[in-house]
Amino acid sequence: MSESLDMQGVARCVGWALLATIGFGILGAIFIAQGIDINMSADIAATAENMLEAETRLRAKAYMGVLLFGLSALISVGFYLLLRKSGQFLAGWSLFVSLGSAVLFLLGAVFAMNAAQIAGDEAYTTLTDASGRLMLTSLQATSDYTSFHLGLVLSSAANAGFFYLFLKSGLIPKIISGWGLFASLFVAVMIVARDFIPALGHNGLTAAFMAANLIALVSTGLYLGIKGVRQA
Repeated sequence: MSESLDMQGVARCVGWALLATIGFGILGAIFIAQGIDINMSADIAATAENMLEAETRLRAKAYMGVLLFGLSALISVGFYLLLRKSGQFLAGWSLFVSLGSAVLFLLGAVFAMNAAQIAGDEAYTTLTDASGRLMLTSLQATSDYTSFHLGLVLSSAANAGFFYLFLKSGLIPKIISGWGLFASLFVAVMIVARDFIPALGHNGLTAAFMAANLIALVSTGLYLGIKGVRQA
């Protein structure tokens, strides 16, 4: 009985952490990252120029990234604890991969802080000219882009493993776990495929797989946060 209650506590903690991650991510995108996040714009030059004028927002973006890293690690460990009895190997693999993806996302915070230093530290005006500072900032933006997208592929693959185990175990409704499995695979496959087939990078397709993933995560977070898990 106590173990069941403990698992319900873990499930609710994971659910609300998942919803908090989504909420903070949306707030950060609206109020902090506009114009300075290369993952929201395809214009590297404009993004780099904006970054040079946004030291404070870059620091805020970095600290937001640290917060999201902590929440992501909590979610990953919580999923593992909930699902290890349904498949020890797959749950462990998904935990390992999801923590790796969280580290890649955390690198985005490092690159944001680097850019803030370049934008605000007078030493960089001595070390190089304006075009040199722009180039350095562009490198931070490009590194943020690559770390984010590789992290998204890994996190989607890990989530596919977790959702498969949810589907197998019946701990959450099958419509939620089944959709989560589909959405996670959809995101992972599309991100990799569009690097080789440029037509798949169309904004409509990107919006489709991101919306599918958002629906899966929000529904999972709401169910776990409110209901917990069903008895296996």
